[in-house]
Amino acid sequence: QESFVESGGRLVQPGDSLRLSCTASGRAFNSYIMAWFRQAPGREREFVAAKSRNAGTTYYAQSVKGRFTISRDDAQNTLYLQMSSLNAEDTAVYYCAAGKVATMSATEYNYWGQGTQVTVSS
Repeated sequence: QESFVESGGRLVQPGDSLRLSCTASGRAFNSYIMAWFRQAPGREREFVAAKSRNAGTTYYAQSVKGRFTISRDDAQNTLYLQMSSLNAEDTAVYYCAAGKVATMSATEYNYWGQGTQVTVSS
């Protein structure tokens, strides 16, 4: 089975930058489309970004396009989310997910990490 662990979440101030990481312990990391989702209190889990493979196609939600960058290092089994110009609306638990198709629907992803909390507040 695949196991994913997110890290890097913390309290930051508006305008700050932050990088999240997701490390996989399974054998097939390079075969998955990897994605980031987030879930704020009282909200549905929302798509953030996805990347098919290292050097592959990327997809972004309109709310983060231009501010967030998704990347992956298949040799290290690690997915990254580089975030900049953070604001209070970005406060959420961020999850990495693995699946077989590039989609914004959380239902289509097969594996999930436990999440890492990002809080943006002054």
